[in-house]
Amino acid sequence: MNSFSLGELCWLFCCPPCPSRIAAKLAFLPPEPTYSVHTDASGATSLHLTERADWQYSQRELDAVEVLVTRTSRGNRVGCMFVRCAPASRYTLLFSHGNAVDLGQMCSFYIGLGSRINCNVFSYDYSGYGVSTGKPSEKNLYADIEAAWQLLDAPS
Repeated sequence: MNSFSLGELCWLFCCPPCPSRIAAKLAFLPPEPTYSVHTDASGATSLHLTERADWQYSQRELDAVEVLVTRTSRGNRVGCMFVRCAPASRYTLLFSHGNAVDLGQMCSFYIGLGSRINCNVFSYDYSGYGVSTGKPSEKNLYADIEAAWQLLDAPS
């Protein structure tokens, strides 16, 4: 009978080189999207939060949140958010959020953070999170941050 011992199974799934597919399932936990991005006829985008986003502010603060979508070098669309907490500030923080959350869940936090440290906040979702397309993976993660950085660094 061909059976594996517990030690052999642990070695198979836990010891390097670990197949990237298994690592991605263990490392990335995208939540159900808590926001959507709507585009009007003129091409302007607007943010729509679901109830799960737990928004703590007024419509005025929501209007200060700009949503954008960019493409990565791997062909995925990545949702980005620019939160103008301090319009006169010279600084913008590029924020990579933690696992198992998306931009909709982080939006209130960004407003509080930017207001406290007097800067604007730019963040993005990883591939497979929020409105971003593709599958979560290490290679996509690197392409996601590169695309976010390029969008933030682009001349206005």
